[in-house]
Amino acid sequence: MTQYTDTAGAVELDTPYELTALDRCDACGAQAYIRVVVASGELLFCAHHGRKHQEKLSEIAHSWHDESSRLLSDGRD
Repeated sequence: MTQYTDTAGAVELDTPYELTALDRCDACGAQAYIRVVVASGELLFCAHHGRKHQEKLSEIAHSWHDESSRLLSDGRD
């Protein structure tokens, strides 16, 4: 299940946008699990870099799409 949080803090479940293995972290190139939309476009991050930059980006983010919980799933949905 994916979570999408807008800047007002509302959480929507099962959003239509899903990150794939082709989406790569802008910081290191690892698989992206976080997508941040800002005024100038979108940023993709692995879980590590998403957490690292979350505090600063939350001030300017229009939306925060976080699928990092998929890292903890056992694949038996």
